[in-house]
This record gives sequence, structure tokens and C-alpha cells, in this order.
Amino acid sequence: MRHLINITDLTPDEIEDLLNLADAMRANPRDWGESQRGRILATLFFEPSTRTRLSFESAMLSLGGGVLGFSSADSSSSAKGESLQDTVRTVSCYADIIAMRHPKEGAPMAAQYTSEVPIINAGDGGHNHPTQTLTDLMTIRREHGHLGDMTIGLCGDLKFGRTVHSLILALIRYPGVRFLLISPPELRLPEYLLNTLRDQGIPFEEHQAMEEALPRLDFLYMTRVQKERFFNEADYVRLKDTYILTPEKLRLASPALRVLHPLPRVNEISTQVDADPRAIYFDQVRNGRYVRMALITRMLEDFA
Repeated sequence: MRHLINITDLTPDEIEDLLNLADAMRANPRDWGESQRGRILATLFFEPSTRTRLSFESAMLSLGGGVLGFSSADSSSSAKGESLQDTVRTVSCYADIIAMRHPKEGAPMAAQYTSEVPIINAGDGGHNHPTQTLTDLMTIRREHGHLGDMTIGLCGDLKFGRTVHSLILALIRYPGVRFLLISPPELRLPEYLLNTLRDQGIPFEEHQAMEEALPRLDFLYMTRVQKERFFNEADYVRLKDTYILTPEKLRLASPALRVLHPLPRVNEISTQVDADPRAIYFDQVRNGRYVRMALITRMLEDFA
């Protein structure tokens, strides 16, 4: 039985297969409407979510399956003191596959040891978010034609940004990828990931000014400063408005630039940017449904 805890649990060939299937599902979603009838997805979200939880539910419903679960820890028996392991073992008696989000790093990895069904990590603290990364890769591939040979800027909260961490670990396996890391010193990429880039000879630069990087980018991946990851309110307030992408700043960028964001946004992208054809973050949202349809399908095939 396979679980998806980290994006590196999938080989590049498996990612390619998933993206091909997701593209086919996006082109003809009704062809898959009965494929998982009788199967049940459990969404165990110990942390708030809109896009990830609803896209998982939409994906399973689009495949003809059913959904059960909870959207906060307060509405589960963990509020009574039940252990994560007992919750997961219980829910795996009711479902065929589990998507789990948790505020603690490593929680989905711990859950896999007591689950009787496949576990999908839907985000664990500031660590990993592999299904968002698959969504990002699908969006990049649809725009760029392939994965590789690009300069991508990662901007904002690179310290706690699990979507950034997963995306880096995915993209370093493709040739010709260069990273421009844009953040204040307090939110720079964790040292273990910087060491990974150095050890593998992946070209990267660190910048504090967005304007320096914009003219050189094929993709700009914006992130919000995550209030829920801060221990100090004053630090959050000081840093939250460090980067705000506006139409004026976009004039510095290439017409071929594409702007990504895993969402939710707060104010780091002006709503005026939404009308710019280079802004593709809502198409990114749409792709999330089809990526998760493909992932559920492949994981249930392996588990059948």
C-alpha cells in the first residue's frame, strides 16, 4: 500500500503519468464520472482549508465516489483527547482513502503507520504540500510546455511556506531550472533546502527586492506571509506587507511571465493584477481538482 507524504515519494515518470491523466480529465471530465463509484474519500482536516479540502471533495464526487470527514480539529474526537493514530485507524475503517491536513509537521507520516488505507498529505505545518505541488506542476507544464529550462522566482514566506518547499524538491529533478529566492532575511528558505540546492549544484540567488528579480523570470510564485506560523504578532505585522505585486511592478516583467499563487492571498497580489493575462493563479485553482482526481484514481488502482 502506497502513501503520498512527500512529493519525492513520486518518481518523475509517475508525476508525468499523473499530469497526463489530469490533462485528460480536464479535457473530458464526464468520461470519469462513474470510475470510483462505491469508493469513499475521508478528508481529515485538522487545520482550516478552502481550496485543498473542497478540491479533494470535488475530485472524488466528480469520480462518482463519496466523501466524509471534518474541517477542523474541534469537530473531531481529537478535541476530547483522542490520539491522531486512533483517529486515523478509526476513519480507515470507514473509507478507502484519506486526505489529511495537520498543523504539525510529520503528522501524515505518523498517521500512515496505523492507517489501513492510503494516506495523502494535504499539508503538514510548514513542511510539505505535495498535492499543491502537483497542481503547480500541471499549471507550469500547461503554460511552459514541459518541466525544466526555466527561471522561477519564489517570493514571500520561504521559511514556513510548505508549498515552496515541496515545489523546490519537485523542480530540482528537472534540467535547467534556476531559482531566484525573494524574501526578507527573517523568512529566507530553510538552511536544509539551501544546502540541498548547493549540494546538487542547482543555480539559485537570494534577493530582498522583488523588482531586482522580476525582469529575469519565466514564473513568479507569490506566497502570503502566514500569520498562523508566527509566535510573535509584532513580527507578523512588521513583515506581512513586505511584498505586494501591483500592475506597476509587473511592467518590469516580461510579457511571457506567468504569476502563480497557491492561495489564499491576503494583499500580496493586488486585485488589479487579476485582469492581467499573466496572472494564472485561478487557473491553478481549477487544475487542483483534476490533479486530485488523477491522484485518487492512481492511488486506488494501486490499492485495489
